Amino acid sequence: MEAVIREAPFGQLVRLLTKNKYFQYPEEKPDFKLPDAWLQLLNESSTAENIPDEKKREPEDGHLSQDTSEPLSRTSSITLPFTEARLEADEQHEIEKIKSIPIAPRKTKDGAILVDWYYTDDAENPHNWSNTKRALITTVICLYTFVVYTTSAIYTSSTEGIMKEFGVSSLVATLGLSLYVLGYGVGPLVFSPLSEIPTIGRNPVYIVTMFLFVIISIPTAFVGNFPGLMVLRFLQGFFGSPCLASGGASIGDLYSLMSLPYAMMAWVSAAYCGPALGPLLSGFAVPVKGWRWSLFESIWASAPVLILMFVFLPETSSATILLRRAERLRKIHNNKRFMSQSEIDQRNMRVSDVAIDALIKPLEITIKDPAVLFVQIYTAIIYGIYYSFFEVFPLVYPVDYGMNLGQIGLVFLCIMVSCIIGIALYVAYIYYWMNPRIMRLGFPAQEERLIPALPASFGPTIGLFLFAWTARASIHWIVPTIGITIYGATVFIVMQCIFVYIPLSYPKYAASLFAANDFFRSALACGSVLFAHPLFGNLGVARGTSLLGGLSVIGIIGIWLLYFYGARLRALSKFAISEEATE
Repeated sequence: MEAVIREAPFGQLVRLLTKNKYFQYPEEKPDFKLPDAWLQLLNESSTAENIPDEKKREPEDGHLSQDTSEPLSRTSSITLPFTEARLEADEQHEIEKIKSIPIAPRKTKDGAILVDWYYTDDAENPHNWSNTKRALITTVICLYTFVVYTTSAIYTSSTEGIMKEFGVSSLVATLGLSLYVLGYGVGPLVFSPLSEIPTIGRNPVYIVTMFLFVIISIPTAFVGNFPGLMVLRFLQGFFGSPCLASGGASIGDLYSLMSLPYAMMAWVSAAYCGPALGPLLSGFAVPVKGWRWSLFESIWASAPVLILMFVFLPETSSATILLRRAERLRKIHNNKRFMSQSEIDQRNMRVSDVAIDALIKPLEITIKDPAVLFVQIYTAIIYGIYYSFFEVFPLVYPVDYGMNLGQIGLVFLCIMVSCIIGIALYVAYIYYWMNPRIMRLGFPAQEERLIPALPASFGPTIGLFLFAWTARASIHWIVPTIGITIYGATVFIVMQCIFVYIPLSYPKYAASLFAANDFFRSALACGSVLFAHPLFGNLGVARGTSLLGGLSVIGIIGIWLLYFYGARLRALSKFAISEEATE
């Protein structure tokens, strides 16, 4: 637990205030001694004290550890998140960490000592952390994600009160939801590249933005004019977005390739259920306490999560952890030769390079690559339809079934039920088929990951049409609710498959493509909240929802075409080919 708190912002603050007296790292303790291989390499060239600024060459091979063969560098394994090489590295690491094999440092051509883990069971390596520690960190990230997503839809129960308070129409009042969604679509374009820079890491981005999220939530609950409320809602979404930009990346830092799908499902579930449970949390209280009550609830939910993050969320990026180790070794030994791989790689990187990789490259891939373009459009449509449901429910359940706001919120529980069903089906697929298949035969073609999505792609259309033509007073409310459940469960499975397909095909640009995907789907979701009002107002619930069901047919055709022709499309893509060439 001490190591968790030490790496968390609280521990880092204590270290700063006490000048590193408390929560010391192993290198800072009096009884610490560098492994012999490190000391030998350090003493080899005492004259090379300063490292030139020119770009460093790759480390030389030939420096063996104290074992009979050189263990695989843990630094290299973390840079291959979804490849055959990563699977082999994970398997080797599981064997080696039990033996506690020393890892000899490597040296560059110009004399820099490449800082790596000391042993294969190094306690600072996130892949060596205990299951309890990883579960704690995953839980904190999931709570963080859940609160941010819940704050988006918790607002919907307050729209009627906002209309009366500020004298605006129902369409204008829904801007509070759509602008929030737009904010957390724009945010990842900024925060995703920041969190990938080792000198910054993931934690500073998380803590600073979550702190601002909580602070901004306070005036949001008390603001006295409508324009101010809308601006604050957008800022809430913007500063809450790092959980979208880097939450999955943080979880990926912790788990092996075979275990990662299970942890990722927990994170995706938190994001998936958040908007659905928001109206439930505020639906009963708002009619009694007033429209501001839902905004108070977001403060009460986010403030404790901020405290948990401050005390118990350590840095998980191995590149950042090793960079900080290199800085400590330089200071302790008064020797500038200690360098982390990330320092060598990014020594000459400019801010403009980061911006191009983060903003321009994913847009270029999206436009030039048909497979990625389909994924972006399809997920945007699915997400837009998902948020459109927030506008359908108040038109059906109070009117046809006489439900109040709180009871409508209970209907949203069907999304959580659908999520549980989707998890059960997808876990069964991973556990009983995909993982055993990988262990026997190795990685299949990327399109094999889309197999669960083939039958599931019919579900959104079936669920939407079932809801559309049974949502009436003459039919029991459970029937259209079953339609929503079918829709939710199958969308969950389809999205899981797509979110694995992207990094498999484009591992180098996976983080930026996810950020672009967040932007595309959040932008359409923002618009869908606004066009849902005239859509259902002019066409009615049945025909309006049927139109959405018709649009979802695009997904059926697209998923099947992607499964059969995805390999050909990737063969035509210079981005996918370049990735395969580097593996």
